[in-house]
Amino acid sequence: MKRLLDCTASDFQKMNGQELKNSIRACEGRVMLSETMTSVAPLYPGITNAELAASFGADLLLLNLFDVFTPAVAGYECDMNESIIEKVKELTGRPIGLNLEPVDLNANQIEKLDTISKGRMATEETLTEAKELGFDFICLTGNPKTGVTNDETIVAIQKARKVFGAEGMIIAGKMHGAGVTNETGSGIISEDTLSKFIDAGADVILMPAPGTIPGITVGTAEKYVRFVHSKGALAMLTIGTSQEGADEATIRQIALNSKMAGADIYHIGDTGFYGIAVPENIMTYSIAIRGRRHTYVRMASSVVR
Repeated sequence: MKRLLDCTASDFQKMNGQELKNSIRACEGRVMLSETMTSVAPLYPGITNAELAASFGADLLLLNLFDVFTPAVAGYECDMNESIIEKVKELTGRPIGLNLEPVDLNANQIEKLDTISKGRMATEETLTEAKELGFDFICLTGNPKTGVTNDETIVAIQKARKVFGAEGMIIAGKMHGAGVTNETGSGIISEDTLSKFIDAGADVILMPAPGTIPGITVGTAEKYVRFVHSKGALAMLTIGTSQEGADEATIRQIALNSKMAGADIYHIGDTGFYGIAVPENIMTYSIAIRGRRHTYVRMASSVVR
């Protein structure tokens, strides 16, 4: 098993979810994940946002707003004999994950919620379809105004583990309140909730990075990361608050604070521009957590290696 920092596209092709998890663990806090939207026009024509994020240093790619029943990635047109997810893997040379949303229809709303398609909800049917499409990992979280709750996330983790089996890699948690009254700010997580996520089968716990949500300080994040690690899971600290469009100094501060808090994976969101982080911020974040060496190698490594 190689640490992810040393892996190339051909290595990723051979990994199952648990092998990917162990490869991430071996990197000691130097793994960069970029989230991109698939249903909006790419930042530049002729290239998907996933390809652009990969070219600026992302190790892992997470697709958002992807409907498993109408699979498409803006910027690439598949013919009838192609799988769009397999094609994105081929174009980027990266592991590809999918956001699915554990929507709670009884959530206590803090704002008017959006209605999302069936193909984006974390049901057993969508999880089964995601496995068939070839995703390398699943992320169970909520976009803004979707009514995703921690309780419903626990149920979704159990469903995902059933569908993907022991070899799958499951990420779960909340980046922000998702429109729910009693899960905002520092109340977004607790040790009890984290324990339930892990007991339900989550491999990686997703939490807000310090400075992205009111009340989530370095100390708060560190406490929760230590707890997650004590339970045998990994921690992904996230920017899900459009700060992926902030200046580079802010990105560096979030990066180093997340490093001090003990993150295993560093997530950058998809609305710096609408659909992808500011590409330079992906690179800035990557350089801050692991320097130019690993950043430039990831940027330059050929997908045919």
